[in-house]
Amino acid sequence: MKDQFGRTIDYMRISITDRCNLRCRYCMPERIEWLPKEELLSLEEIAEICRLASSLGIRKIKITGGEPLVRNGCDRLIGMISQIPGIDQVSLTTNGILLADYAESLRRQGLHAVNVSLDALDPDIYAQITGYHKFPQVLDGLHAIEQQQIPTKINVVLQRGVNETECLALAELARHHAFDVRFIELMPIGHGKQLTCVSNTEVFQKLSDHYGTLLPDPDTHGNGPARYYTVEGFQGSIGFISAIHGKFCNSCNRIRLTATGDLKPCLCYQERILVKDALRSGDTKEAQKLLAQAIFQKPAAHCFETLSSITEDAEMSRIGG
Repeated sequence: MKDQFGRTIDYMRISITDRCNLRCRYCMPERIEWLPKEELLSLEEIAEICRLASSLGIRKIKITGGEPLVRNGCDRLIGMISQIPGIDQVSLTTNGILLADYAESLRRQGLHAVNVSLDALDPDIYAQITGYHKFPQVLDGLHAIEQQQIPTKINVVLQRGVNETECLALAELARHHAFDVRFIELMPIGHGKQLTCVSNTEVFQKLSDHYGTLLPDPDTHGNGPARYYTVEGFQGSIGFISAIHGKFCNSCNRIRLTATGDLKPCLCYQERILVKDALRSGDTKEAQKLLAQAIFQKPAAHCFETLSSITEDAEMSRIGG
């Protein structure tokens, strides 16, 4: 289905929980009250929304959180969604802590790809960012997912004065593994407004100075707006998602569903369309209508470059990463 500006919307990011086993500074404050479990969509309700979304042209689903693997049945949900006619791809964004426990089940359930959020390889910097010394568990998870041969991307968010010195070490993961390493500019949502973004222009220059020319990668690497480059001798590619300094709204193809059943046409704005009540009343026609409304009403562009115009004030953990 196309939105009001003629963009094809075929990708939905679905948060299945606000809970997490880390406390990354840009995602949530140190102290946070979890949503009551009864407010969350059930796994069956999420799958039903995916069925309705498929009828409107949604072809790709990304499961997020919070940390999605802390919710019981996450792997089973992926299996349910992967069997829906019209859904071509189901992927997962995770911090990797529990990947070693679930990697084999995720492959069996039909997971097509996984994104692992990892902002540092230095254990102390990792703990500073996440609040926990759990870096060894992430390495175990990466090893497990590599053994299962599930395509993997590493998502890196650099913060000024925190981990910008880690960019070369993180890029090296793409040399030694068939991982795509993607540098994502910090978005000023929730607690992220208090932190300072490192521009991808700066990161690109630093990598170019170190490795020489980065050559554009013509291959398709997934659902989103990342621009990929190859480096001689690397197994994976280097990607850049430049939401602040390389606005890509004219080609945006996504909507979001929060864990509580709110449809968000755009991350930047507070506007939400509640689909949960229609679903729980058994009115699937109304739920489908609300989905179509969320797609059609998607705004022309975000306004991250103008902080005073951002209306979304929720933490990322409540929205979905």
